Amino acid sequence: MPLDAVAESLAMMSTAVFFGAALYISLVEHPARLEAGVDVALRQFPHSYRRAARLQASLAVIGSLAGVAAWLLGASAWWAVSAVLLFAVVPLTLVVIFPTNKRLHDPDLEATDPAALNLLLRWGALHWLRTGLSLLAFGVQVLQSHAL
Repeated sequence: MPLDAVAESLAMMSTAVFFGAALYISLVEHPARLEAGVDVALRQFPHSYRRAARLQASLAVIGSLAGVAAWLLGASAWWAVSAVLLFAVVPLTLVVIFPTNKRLHDPDLEATDPAALNLLLRWGALHWLRTGLSLLAFGVQVLQSHAL
């Protein structure tokens, strides 16, 4: 198998898993967390977030590097575009979502504080941006893989 095809496959697999995990979090885990109540959501969030962050950060970096590698090895520039879209979740998370994460990790945040529910709702809305970016990245890759 040519190296560009290996890089494309690795990029697509990483992006697909990232997107699937992000979609699961947005559609299932976070709504279930909220449904269980603010107290449960606040207690569960840090544990879930820590595990998901490790997985998704790794996938974003691997998928992005593989997309750039595919492009550098001769694949369409659309692979680089997909890499940029996927990697965009990293600064989005660090710059836009992190302040909300930090407040949700505050052990002094009480479930009875109206800010708690607002923070959880805000986090869920912001997470949809990560889901959308990874969907776009995956969509570009799927279109490119079918363009061959």
